[in-house]
Amino acid sequence: MTTTEDTTGDADAVSRFVERFAAELTEAGMQRMASRVFAALLASETASLTSAELAEQLKISPAAVSGAVRYLTQVGMVAREREPGTRRERYVLHNEIWYETFTRRDQVLLRWEKVLRDGSGTLGPATAAGARTAETADFFAFLQEEMITMMDRWRERKAQRAADARDTQP
Repeated sequence: MTTTEDTTGDADAVSRFVERFAAELTEAGMQRMASRVFAALLASETASLTSAELAEQLKISPAAVSGAVRYLTQVGMVAREREPGTRRERYVLHNEIWYETFTRRDQVLLRWEKVLRDGSGTLGPATAAGARTAETADFFAFLQEEMITMMDRWRERKAQRAADARDTQP
């Protein structure tokens, strides 16, 4: 079953959405094929597709799927899972993909802040380069603090949405 068959709506509209979102991801810096594969998985009802399904839907070669999946697994956006009883692999989006992605980004910011603080000391806090480097480190520290608060608010919002959905079900 392909992505467009297991989602609601018309297959052409789904395909247009996948390509449109992939273009946005590419514009933001993600590799083009990885963007397309990610968008196809996101649009899939099960958030899971095989290489053959991705190749068919996106009209790309299995090699292109393989390269895209390699990148997506390296950056932690997709996992490979073996289909029970077969040698076939499915590519699956992680649960809470955006939360996990931003959490990992927070770890990167922490490392950058440390290097920048060290660099500021090396360059000399009284120099323009040292002051600029220290300000950049302060900015990354600020982002980390805000990210923690923002993620806490996201968890609360998500829990409230789930509770609201349970309350409205018959």
